[in-house]
Amino acid sequence: MQAIRFEQTGGPEVLKLVDVPRPSAGPGQVVVRNHFAGVNFIDTYFRSGVYPANLPGTLGQEAAGEVAEIGSGVSNLKVGDHVAYLGNQDTYAQYSVTRASRATKFDPQEISMECAAAVLLQGLTAHTLVTRSYKVQSNDWVLVQAGAGGTGRLLIQICKHLGARVIATTSNEAKAEIARQVGADHVINYTEESVPDAVHRIVSEGVHVVYDGVGKDTFAGSIAALRREGSMVSFGNASGTVPPVRLFDLTEKNLCLLRPKLYGYIVTDD
Repeated sequence: MQAIRFEQTGGPEVLKLVDVPRPSAGPGQVVVRNHFAGVNFIDTYFRSGVYPANLPGTLGQEAAGEVAEIGSGVSNLKVGDHVAYLGNQDTYAQYSVTRASRATKFDPQEISMECAAAVLLQGLTAHTLVTRSYKVQSNDWVLVQAGAGGTGRLLIQICKHLGARVIATTSNEAKAEIARQVGADHVINYTEESVPDAVHRIVSEGVHVVYDGVGKDTFAGSIAALRREGSMVSFGNASGTVPPVRLFDLTEKNLCLLRPKLYGYIVTDD
């Protein structure tokens, strides 16, 4: 089979299409023939060396396709089932192997393969951020950095469903309209004004929580936008890794700072 692999970290040029052996299903596993693989920003972290990767390696955290082989002990899936699943940096390939417990069967007449491949990682990320990292409550004020992105849009929708009031940031009016369409109550163009200043004009005391997947460029402004006893949830590095943080910078407003990862919330099959 073919897969996209890299033997050293770097830019997109390190990715190569190569022939590799097809994986086999071990106990509790399934092999999936991939129709679509999700492409996520986290893939660039592994490719560029921001996150450690085993070399030579493949990329990809999620995909959708058909079950091609099942291992012993698998009872919830059969060959031919359509599934979306979480991979292990191996879904940029024609076939991948995953634990059966990480695969979700779906009807392709109701959900397209493209959608199934694209929504699982970002959907689980958004869900765990608002239910585990900081549990959003009705009437909370929430700031979502990069609100027009994939995870940002899902965060806005889930927070609105929970009754929160949402402020989103974007870089231009076209993206601002996307954030409004999915429910943002207020949108700040961060290229035109200070985000913390704009936040405090909207809600003088600041927001209860910031969900920040941008990283280095927005971290200080996110902290400044919080109210007393607010929570800063930093979950990405799109603009670069956040520099070391002085804990004393959190003490003036008794702030809570968390840097979670999705897989820390889904360690067990339960």
